[in-house]
Amino acid sequence: MSKEVRQLREALGARLRILRKDGGFASGRAFAAATKWQESKVSRIENGRQSASEQDIRLWCEKADAQDQVEDLIATVRHIEELWLEWRRQLSNGAAPRQERALPVYAKTKVFRIWHPTVVWGTLQTAEYAAETFKQVIDYYEIPDDAESAVAKRLERQQYLYRGDRMFHVLLAEQALYTHFGGPDVMRGQLDRLLAVMTLPRLSLGIVPKRAEMRIWPGNSFSMFDSKLVLVETYSAEFSVTQPREIALYAKAFDLLKTSAVYGRAARGLIRSALEGLG
Repeated sequence: MSKEVRQLREALGARLRILRKDGGFASGRAFAAATKWQESKVSRIENGRQSASEQDIRLWCEKADAQDQVEDLIATVRHIEELWLEWRRQLSNGAAPRQERALPVYAKTKVFRIWHPTVVWGTLQTAEYAAETFKQVIDYYEIPDDAESAVAKRLERQQYLYRGDRMFHVLLAEQALYTHFGGPDVMRGQLDRLLAVMTLPRLSLGIVPKRAEMRIWPGNSFSMFDSKLVLVETYSAEFSVTQPREIALYAKAFDLLKTSAVYGRAARGLIRSALEGLG
């Protein structure tokens, strides 16, 4: 969960707590009895540890005699939900539509800052490597199998590596060179691809060695698009960060990760070592 989502949940919970007390329920236990909920549910909502549904809000306001607050509170809940997009919902029609939605963002972005601790960034992937990653996505989320279309849309993003005056600052942890998809042949092609793209004038590719001293914990992968948007991926969701103060934290994290990275000849050496390990 992003810091922004957590703070919004906590603020909503504090507001609901005030309504509960103003409605004559001095304790969460008394309110739980009135709503026929578990007392723990009231506590989790009030402390921002659980999302309140729209139905929860309506019942809360009914019992607290605060029906005039329903519309505003539901708008708040919907805003929180918009910040936390479930992967299953995003991928309900397959993986390709999600890849296609990324294209306008790429077209508008001038400076990319990318951190991937375990996997090669999608825009630098070969078709074979991408296909293997999408097979796992399709199996894991149990979504329609449109891997071929998804690969085509992902590879379409590569046009931006060669067009315009965009700058790509990409950081991979050394582990990304060893996370196997599709066997040795697929991995050889992918590692060769990384060596090739390192020559692109507008791409800066850094590798964080596995023994590098870290100035910040690796965390989740994230993609920064100028200083306007950050996308963070987890197993269950992708969330968007748009608040300037939070974006600044990701920019700071990226700069700290960069201090642990190697570039140029040293980075090529790490990639070649991974290639040699394939036999």
